[in-house]
Amino acid sequence: MTDIQKYKFLNAVETPEHLRALSVAELKLYIEELRSYILECCSTNPGHLGSSLGTVELTTALHYVYNTPHDRIVWDVGHQAYAHKIITGRRDAFVTNRKRGGISGFPRMAESQYDNFGAGHSSVSISAAFGIAKAMELQNEKCHVVAVIGDGALTGGLAFEGLNNAGASPNTDILVILNDNEMSIDKPAGALDRYLLHISTSKWYNNFKRSLWSILAKVPPMLKLARRTGNAVKHGILRNSNLFESLNFRYFGVVDGHNVERLIDVLNSLKDIGGPKLLHIKTTKGKGYAPAENDPSVWHAPGRFDLATGERIKTVYTADRYQDVFGQTLLDLARIDERIVGITPAMPSGCSMNIMMKEMPKRCFDVGIAEGHAVTFSAGLAAAGSRPFCNIYSSFMQRAYDNVIHDVALQNLPVVLCLDRAGIVGEDGATHHGAFDIAYFSCVPNLTIAAPRNEWQLRQMMYAASKADHPTVIRYPRGLGEGVEWRNTEFVETDMRSEELKAGSDIAIIATGTMANVALRAAERSPKSVAVYDLRYVKPLDEEMLNAVGSRFHKIITIEDGSIRGGVGEAISAYLARNGYAAKVKNLGIGDTFIEHGKPSELYADCAYDEAALLATIDTI
Repeated sequence: MTDIQKYKFLNAVETPEHLRALSVAELKLYIEELRSYILECCSTNPGHLGSSLGTVELTTALHYVYNTPHDRIVWDVGHQAYAHKIITGRRDAFVTNRKRGGISGFPRMAESQYDNFGAGHSSVSISAAFGIAKAMELQNEKCHVVAVIGDGALTGGLAFEGLNNAGASPNTDILVILNDNEMSIDKPAGALDRYLLHISTSKWYNNFKRSLWSILAKVPPMLKLARRTGNAVKHGILRNSNLFESLNFRYFGVVDGHNVERLIDVLNSLKDIGGPKLLHIKTTKGKGYAPAENDPSVWHAPGRFDLATGERIKTVYTADRYQDVFGQTLLDLARIDERIVGITPAMPSGCSMNIMMKEMPKRCFDVGIAEGHAVTFSAGLAAAGSRPFCNIYSSFMQRAYDNVIHDVALQNLPVVLCLDRAGIVGEDGATHHGAFDIAYFSCVPNLTIAAPRNEWQLRQMMYAASKADHPTVIRYPRGLGEGVEWRNTEFVETDMRSEELKAGSDIAIIATGTMANVALRAAERSPKSVAVYDLRYVKPLDEEMLNAVGSRFHKIITIEDGSIRGGVGEAISAYLARNGYAAKVKNLGIGDTFIEHGKPSELYADCAYDEAALLATIDTI
């Protein structure tokens, strides 16, 4: 357990009010302790480390300058917000970060009055902050509203929708801080990154602009004149107009995001300037800890590590991770089919598409944090003859739902949508659990939905999808497989029928995906005669198997790692009822609630579809 007493200044600061009582000199010492505390806690209780190390000075300056919680700070992607949590009354609770029953790893409105908006998915801060600023304006309540966006989130289209809308309200006071650390989880991709580098290096323009606005802010008539003539000035200094100012945001920067004294001065100055403003700061992901600075992708979420040496405490895997099965299989398929390409929205290492990227960089596309674009870009590739494998985490695919319907399914294009992190994911919590993909995709025509129970099945389902002339969704969980041999195995032609894993006469369990392994273990432990069926394909349902089970069994259990409402179990229950089967059916899965954070084993138990819960259901059905 971390001893908070050893930190002189950190121990004295429990709220932002205490922070604002410090001198700037004391503030610098506080920052050193704050960074050390984050490192110490995260070395034994893993979390998103690198991004939060990079925002320690910024977070401290924000709470020092602004009267929080009256003034509102909205964080984009909670990866940046550990210092914020510690400053805002959760210092002692930070040791429970991401643990079951502890504080969330992301900002959460229900957790603290200082968390003005939830932030588990990227690119939401500007739209949310503008909404808050407008609400305050309508209520005639004077307060400052700040949106902090970074970690690659500006590549998301929603961020530009927010900028465009907010820029059209010249009298609404909102400050957007662009935390430019040149990273998301992996290195950012796209023209925007090159653009930010361009304006970052135009020092003369930035110095000139900073001085000009400082003077003009005190002379309103001159300020209005400057707004009208600003584009001419910018065109004279930069080859291209400043992107942000073309959206009617006054641009300030670039400021060293690790110089807290400078940040305080700039933020105090900006408080006196109304309307939409954007402050561009440069930070280093992993700042203050050499291993994290040297390898920011790995240290985005490094797991446990030795604080003194920087050596990561590696987990000994008993099987391959599903994401690595995907990555290697994609490369193997691409070697034999030149039409195959890979697409990912800023997650090449997270989904292991980096395996193919190393050998075939021209056939892999990291499109930035832009899930909708990833899907429609994949549809365009398919329309022109490619066979795209688009890998998006299940919870992130929610953001591209219309793109799947309109651009892929409606046109029946052979896009393979691989949903990593389907089902319960663990410590990232409600924003990241892949609970809804079966429910939201099962109703979409033309989609085939596959759910492998092990590594070999994932490999074969990817092969089958590469040969299909229609869109396919393949959902698989986070973490380790079952230890089934799959490497270098031949690709085989398979159909979409279910598989009987165990015969029985008393009860039938119809399981989806990796829940088939749970069902098989429970059935073998039960004194009753329990049959187990691996559904394999969620859509289309294997009606031949359902007819056989419906006619033979009076008691049926369905189990899936996803939402019960709209899930496989309800579809099976409806089919059996429609066709006159009188079996008693019990559906197991995620109930009609958002699931908190914790270890997967804890959450499966909480949701009552782990092995123990299944055994209890077998006994009582």
